Amino acid sequence: MTEQRRIYEPFDCAPGLRLAAHERVSSIHHEHLNLRLDRLEEMMERLERRLWLSVYGVAGVILAQAFQSVMAAAQ
Repeated sequence: MTEQRRIYEPFDCAPGLRLAAHERVSSIHHEHLNLRLDRLEEMMERLERRLWLSVYGVAGVILAQAFQSVMAAAQ
């Protein structure tokens, strides 16, 4: 039985090692969260650009109709 116990390598199991492992896992989670937030910010910026493009498009149509009605009234 003592020979079987020697087959396995001893391993360190201390609270400090568990804390280090937890810190590594937490840092990985934090990195992935930052990546997801960056992607979300990029998507929001694209959506904001589309929104402003729509607003300028609607304003352009309104101004074009106003200009057209002024030109029709001037004739």
